[in-house]
Amino acid sequence: MNAKWLLVDSENKLKRAVRDFERAKVLSIDTEYDSFRYFKEKLCLIQVHANNTTYVFDPPGNLNLSFLGRFFEDRRIVKIFHAAENDIRLLKRDYKFDFNNIFDTHRAALLLGFQQLSLEKMLLQFAGIELKKNKKIQRSRWDGRPLTDEQIEYAVQDVIHLPMLCERQSMELDAKGLKAAALEAFSKIAETDWHERRINRQGYLKIKGYESLDHDKKELFKKLYLWRFRRAKEENRAVFMFLPDKNLLELTLDAGHPEKYLSQRKLKVYGGEVEKIIRSI
Repeated sequence: MNAKWLLVDSENKLKRAVRDFERAKVLSIDTEYDSFRYFKEKLCLIQVHANNTTYVFDPPGNLNLSFLGRFFEDRRIVKIFHAAENDIRLLKRDYKFDFNNIFDTHRAALLLGFQQLSLEKMLLQFAGIELKKNKKIQRSRWDGRPLTDEQIEYAVQDVIHLPMLCERQSMELDAKGLKAAALEAFSKIAETDWHERRINRQGYLKIKGYESLDHDKKELFKKLYLWRFRRAKEENRAVFMFLPDKNLLELTLDAGHPEKYLSQRKLKVYGGEVEKIIRSI
């Protein structure tokens, strides 16, 4: 794929993006984020396609990206997403952006009665475009720097065809009398907010091995389960990466030897807390 893109990593490139956005009637938007390794999803990349160029912005970088807000809330500019909810949640969370006049190709396809709602299926159905995406790149470390050209080219693919897809879907929505329903749906999506992940206080009941524990071990397992969530949140680490279910169960069964199941760092930082929990049973 020979898509035209620009990694915005300097003030001059940022000014170029602003000039292009000011001339644009349509912006296509996507993000890359890591919800696998982090407790609180980490926004890693923002892709905005304007006219014939995709501008790639790096949230962990040093540039101030707050300027994007005036374009996202501008009612004169159509903002096109595919499955917009998560993108909008994270952009609102990290930058307090507001969104007006959005078009969500995923929701449009749903209103039009389609069952296969991936972007690949949509482009093939509406535009005859075969989008070939490397799943290995999809699962790559988007929080790592520097990003490779292959990663950026992967990310760019998600926005360059959205204007064409939006145009085709808009025609079908009009033809089927669904334009008003679509506008209402898009307006609700634009109001989506981010909410912090909450613990499932009964979640320990579903963890493999819990049912085989005796009464005291069940109480210990429950307390360790609640402790794990709290500490994973504080470290902003995915719960399973902070302490996997298997290790949590092993720690419960072998409570006298926490050093077997906690790293040296965790033992140093949290060992006293764990021992206190164990002694409370």
